[in-house]
Formats: sequence, structure tokens, C-alpha cells
Amino acid sequence: MSRLMEDVHPGPSRRARWIIVGVIGLLFLVPIAAMIEFTLRKGLGGGYDFSRWAAVFGGGLGNEYKPIFTGLGNSLLLAVVTVVVMLVLLVPTMVLVRIRFPKLQRVLEFVCLIPITIPAIVLVVGLAPVYSVIARMFGSGVWTLAFAYGVIVLPYAFRSIQTNLVAVDVVTLSEAARSLGAGWLTILFRVVVPNIRRGLLAASFISVAVVLGEFTIAALLNRVNLQTALVVVNKADPFVAVIFALLALVFAFVLLIAIGRIGGTPSGGGRRGRRGRRPLPTPSEKAVA
Repeated sequence: MSRLMEDVHPGPSRRARWIIVGVIGLLFLVPIAAMIEFTLRKGLGGGYDFSRWAAVFGGGLGNEYKPIFTGLGNSLLLAVVTVVVMLVLLVPTMVLVRIRFPKLQRVLEFVCLIPITIPAIVLVVGLAPVYSVIARMFGSGVWTLAFAYGVIVLPYAFRSIQTNLVAVDVVTLSEAARSLGAGWLTILFRVVVPNIRRGLLAASFISVAVVLGEFTIAALLNRVNLQTALVVVNKADPFVAVIFALLALVFAFVLLIAIGRIGGTPSGGGRRGRRGRRPLPTPSEKAVA
């Protein structure tokens, strides 16, 4: 046993970890700093000011910038509908496969991970005939893009939920609930969902970030979202388009921080939950007992 422990590599040192984080941080910060510097330029005369930022937050933008707000509203609507579609279809399926059909877990995982291996432009080629039918049945509203976005967020949502689902003994919990007379809906909403809520929140946040950054499918299917609107406005005023791109990056960064906080919070309410737990007895205490 001691021999095995000696063979385990302790990993990079503290200094090496800080160097790795610093290099990766520079890769992200340099282009972001360049974008900020670009939005502060006054023009050919040189110098910097905050006039464009003041116009964005002060409501001083004209009608030519209306596509950005239209695209932002459409993207937020798509984010909400996509999250609802993803949770309604994916969560019950994963729970049912986990409890009743464990042999199909590999098949479900394979199906959910397929979209990440297919380029978005290839997906559009297959989705275009489908959307011609959807347009005849439900209209050509921008919300219909949620069906396509529900496909592209499957790999990320599946991994987030699966991580939490594996850590919970869903089979035992469901059998205990069934022995007490609970139905399947009660088991799903009152037993399983509370135990995997962190995975559900993480999947929802990742789905929102993916939807807000999607461009290819919306552009090729002639729908207006935030990214397509930024391309249109960029032709008239690239400075304002870069400002809104920066704001979208900040929002995605906040979502990633929220995911990290959710994933790092222990069950039972964090510090309060840790104080409420009784420590395990030591071997000497067991011997005395």
C-alpha cells in the first residue's frame, strides 16, 4: 500500500499552477483588453473617452441600433424556451433510464453526445427541411429556434445532470418512495429533482450561455438573435457592436462563476451544513464505546 502511495504523483507545484493559470488568463485577457481599448477610441484625432459606453447605458442610441435590442430580446426568449424544452425532455428520460432501463445508459449517452461532434453548419442542412414543416405548423417565429438549440445544448446539459445523477442512489430512493405509495411523478419531482438540483441549475446556465452565443443556425435559418443583430449593427457602428459583445462575454463569465459556486457548494447549506454534521468517531472512541 505504501509503495502505491509513493507512485502517485502529487501533481504540479503551487508555482506551476499559478504559471498555468496566468498563461491561460493572458490568452483571455489580451483580446478582451483590446476590445475595451477599441471601444474607447475617439476617432482619427486620437485620445479616449467613455461617450459610447455612456450612450449605451444612458439610452442615447438611435433607431439604427434597434436590431441589437430586438436580437437581445429574442435571445433571452430563446434561452428560456430552450431551457424548458431541455429540462422537460431530458431529465425524465435520464431518470427513467437510470431506474428502469440501465442497459440503455450507453445508448442515451451516445445519442446526447452526437451533436457536439457535428458542425453547426451541417446540422442546419439537416434541420432546414424540418423547419419548413415547423413553419407550416407553428409559424416562423424566432422561438421555434429553441427546438434546434435544444439539440446543440444536449451534450453540455447531459454531462451536468449525469454528474449529479451518478452521485445519487436514485434506484434506492425510488424504491423507498414506491414502497410508501408514491407515484412516478411524485418520485421525479419530490425525490429525484431535489437531489440533483445543482446539476439542473448548471445545465440551465450552460444552456443559456450557449444560446446567447449561437450564430450559425440563426443566420442560416434567417432568424434574428443577439449574434446576428451584432453583425448587422457592426456594418454601421463597429464600436457599439463590440460593446454589446463585451457585455455578452461578461454575462457568460458571470454564469460560469455561478456554475462554479453551485458545483462547489456542499449539500446541506455550506458552512451551516458542515457545522450541523456530527463528526465521525475516531478508532479510540470506538474502542472506548
